[in-house]
Amino acid sequence: MRCPFCGCVESQVKDSRPSDDFSSIRRRRQCPKCNGRFTTYEYIQSKDLIVVKKNDVRVPFEREKLYRSILLAIGKRDIDTEKINHIVDEIVNQLEKLNETEIQSSHIGELVLEHLLVVDKIAYLRYASVYKNFSSMEDFNEFAASLVKDK
Repeated sequence: MRCPFCGCVESQVKDSRPSDDFSSIRRRRQCPKCNGRFTTYEYIQSKDLIVVKKNDVRVPFEREKLYRSILLAIGKRDIDTEKINHIVDEIVNQLEKLNETEIQSSHIGELVLEHLLVVDKIAYLRYASVYKNFSSMEDFNEFAASLVKDK
């Protein structure tokens, strides 16, 4: 595993723990060159998923990309990384249970929105503003007003 600080290709595992649902392993590592510490996760990938974008381009599903998009939406909210990992785990499990190799990007977006609505309304609005591609403030206001009505 390459060190994110100095680029050294070796690292030592200092601690390993399974996740709560035993779907991944969290490893704390230390670089022997710069002594930097970092965390890695190992996941079981039961099948290769392909994401079909709106323009019909097909790309491999990337768990890390999903994580980053949720992290961006959460921004500086008071939500820990374990919660984000749990959301990503649940979404990946839902996608794998579909028994399909190709998944529409819109379906993934809807799953993210479902989870963020439960976790944090602000993160939900942030994600929705990018996912639904609001073109004006009125679009955003209508969407936010629909949330209040649905409540």
